[in-house]
Amino acid sequence: MSPYLAEVIGTAILILLGNGVVANVVLKKTNGFNSGWIVITFGWAIAVFIAVFIVSEFSGAHINPAVTIGLALAGKFAWAQVVPYILCQLLGAFAGACLVWLTYRGHYNATDDADAKKATFCTAPGIRNYGNNLFTEAVGTFILVFGVLFMATPEVGLGALDALPVALVVLGIGLSLGGPTGYAINPARDLGPRIAHALLPVKGKRDSDWGYAFVPILGPVIGAALAAGLFGLLS
Repeated sequence: MSPYLAEVIGTAILILLGNGVVANVVLKKTNGFNSGWIVITFGWAIAVFIAVFIVSEFSGAHINPAVTIGLALAGKFAWAQVVPYILCQLLGAFAGACLVWLTYRGHYNATDDADAKKATFCTAPGIRNYGNNLFTEAVGTFILVFGVLFMATPEVGLGALDALPVALVVLGIGLSLGGPTGYAINPARDLGPRIAHALLPVKGKRDSDWGYAFVPILGPVIGAALAAGLFGLLS
């Protein structure tokens, strides 16, 4: 498998299982309806575990533009591959969001809460304050990328044995730092599904909140750059 196809597949799996658990919790008449934040955070951690485990051998399992940028800034990844990797991650995230919609289509139709429907695609802040929201996303992504930098090797990136440690890092971020913004900590995870929300014929949907979309893109990039900088100082 080419590394680019692996990034598409890995990111699609991440979003299918990650946004899938959100759909299971917030959409009406599912078996998991209203089961809460702990289910969502564990579901996202398992999504990361499975995606990294499956594609790590082929691409290093970045599945996140912030990780790709952080690795490149730290000298662990070639800059020539950064843009292709990010484009593949966006494509995978879009595909994964479409699969969630197809899987839960009846439940989207049964749900009258437009905000809940959008939450199954992309993030939104609990309290909208762009400065604080950017800070939260940067801090969460800093923790993720800083951890990844100590696990990744220049030859491989993340390996299959890193799947569980990375998943536990994501679980910790979700439990401890996820409340203010829903912890995107991944620009593709938010932007690809946000585009899908805008394009798909989701019954009774609201606007896609493009005014907020820059936060889960810029915040993670800032956090990744800071993580790479500190890693460089400590290495």
